[in-house]
Amino acid sequence: MSNRPGKSKSASQRVRAASNSGKGKSTSFIWIAIVGVVIAVGIVAIVAGRGTSSSGGGASPSGGTVVPSGKLDYGQVAVSGTALTPKPDSGADPMVGTAVPSVTGQQFDGEQLTISADGKPQIIMVVAHWCSHCQAEVPRVQKWLDKDGMPTDVELVTLATSNDPAKGNFPAADWLRREKWSVPTIVDDKQGKAGAALGISGFPYFIVTDAQGKVVYRTSGEITEAQWNDLLVAARTGKSPV
Repeated sequence: MSNRPGKSKSASQRVRAASNSGKGKSTSFIWIAIVGVVIAVGIVAIVAGRGTSSSGGGASPSGGTVVPSGKLDYGQVAVSGTALTPKPDSGADPMVGTAVPSVTGQQFDGEQLTISADGKPQIIMVVAHWCSHCQAEVPRVQKWLDKDGMPTDVELVTLATSNDPAKGNFPAADWLRREKWSVPTIVDDKQGKAGAALGISGFPYFIVTDAQGKVVYRTSGEITEAQWNDLLVAARTGKSPV
């Protein structure tokens, strides 16, 4: 082994070596920056996607509006008029021809909404977030609305009742926004006052009323598209489908 120092580099060689070393570091920094930008864009896209899927108040393919954003788990409810009794399991419905009580409550953003006779026939749909039949029925009805559009001659309104954080799919607001639910909806109070006034007997629960706000027909449970159309006809004509 030689103890002599190696041959020293010229000034130009030292410059080129330093330049090449700098290029390597610069390239590494560029790739790190690119990777950082890609990750940041991905995060923004994920956040934006989540915001879109859970946002409300926008237009729906049905021609209606997705239920508004808001974290109202329970609303403030006022009821006037005589409460309906639950529909019996068999036989004639004693509430047919009876005026539906007026229910004033809040939507998920706190805005007031009233269900009452206003000169137009109505279908009132009552749902519970934890009800498996409601979870199946809501997207089904929304699909029909998206296909045929929101009826202009029949008002559709919803009551989200029996709200309970101890049960699944809570809160109702998030669930209905995920389904792009385009029907104006009241969120019931903690005691379920509105649901009791409407005489719920099962979920989902439908009340058909005429233009004077009188009960034409009531039914509970999942329904088919043909049955849904029957409810619309019943509202328009004031005649029970059965």
